[in-house]
Amino acid sequence: MATSASSSLSKAVKQQYMDLPQGDKVQAMYIWIDGTGEGLRCKTRTLDSEPKTIDDLPEWNFDGSSTYQSEGSNSDMYLIPSAMFRDPFRKDPNKLVLCEVLKYNRKPAETNLRRTCKKIMDMVKDQHPWFGMEQEYTILGVDGHPYGWPSNGFPGPQGPYYCGVGADKAYGRDIVEAHYKACLYAGVQICGTNAEVMPAQWEFQVGPCEGINMGDHLWVARFILHRVCEDFGVVASFDPKPIPGNWNGAGCHTNFSTKEMREEEGLKFIEESIEKLSRRHRYHIRAYDPKGGLDNARRLTGHHETSNIHEFSAGVANRGASIRIPRSVGQDKKGYFEDRRPSANCDPYAVTEALIRTCLLNEEGEEPVEYKN
Repeated sequence: MATSASSSLSKAVKQQYMDLPQGDKVQAMYIWIDGTGEGLRCKTRTLDSEPKTIDDLPEWNFDGSSTYQSEGSNSDMYLIPSAMFRDPFRKDPNKLVLCEVLKYNRKPAETNLRRTCKKIMDMVKDQHPWFGMEQEYTILGVDGHPYGWPSNGFPGPQGPYYCGVGADKAYGRDIVEAHYKACLYAGVQICGTNAEVMPAQWEFQVGPCEGINMGDHLWVARFILHRVCEDFGVVASFDPKPIPGNWNGAGCHTNFSTKEMREEEGLKFIEESIEKLSRRHRYHIRAYDPKGGLDNARRLTGHHETSNIHEFSAGVANRGASIRIPRSVGQDKKGYFEDRRPSANCDPYAVTEALIRTCLLNEEGEEPVEYKN
């Protein structure tokens, strides 16, 4: 199994240094989304005291020409602290700081989708939109081969791996357990985890989160997963179809509800939203992966528990539909619905914003509406 060279370095030796006191100083790791819209970057600075709120954190900058975000002749980009979490790697009082990226002219970078998402969420905050996102991912060796798979072939066909237990069914559980605990420590709203249908594929769920918190918590959960995998010498892939052929792809199913949907007879509002979504399928497909639908086209084939990318469908307890109404919601006549179209590598800000625009702001057509400040 190809693991990284750094994974074989002595963690016991490292721990001697990690246990040293740091006085009153605090390490703040600033995290941001790079120019790919998928990759995460980070760097650390020392603060003189523990920040209690986002307002206690200074702006910072970085070289955007090295992150696909600017030209070398005008490379400084601004980091604007937006959400703060406890640091599960360095531990208290150290912090993880999720940042927005602004260009030299203080306008949002192209892959900073948080700014408009926050604006849209603020417009509907009285409706208390809740989200829960089910993040699927695949554990790979640094050579790109799925973790635990035979080096010259394939494991047995899908069937025994989903929620499986045993060394021949669950590949990489140590990483899953470490990630879960690290998220709980950090304050991420992680609410569950399970082994997925393809061996070496797993899922964790984040939510319920209200408004902009959904994107913040999912991005930080992804960052923590990358860091945990780094310690183990393997790679977490969010590719929507990491292995071609008769294997399940990886999605990021998104559960959505409003206050009205969660109250008595809320099913009526759920059905109204699904009707609106049915008229705007192409817009959502474009918003649901970083390449405007090209990544998802490899996954949304109509097979392997997916809908066809070209068709909109909805149904109760139907895992082959675009939108699934859980059976319990159909019985209770209230609750939430699940949009099964977002890809594993989607930007949660883009997904949640698109749902609000269509379902609550009643937008129609191929393009999002521009709202004045």
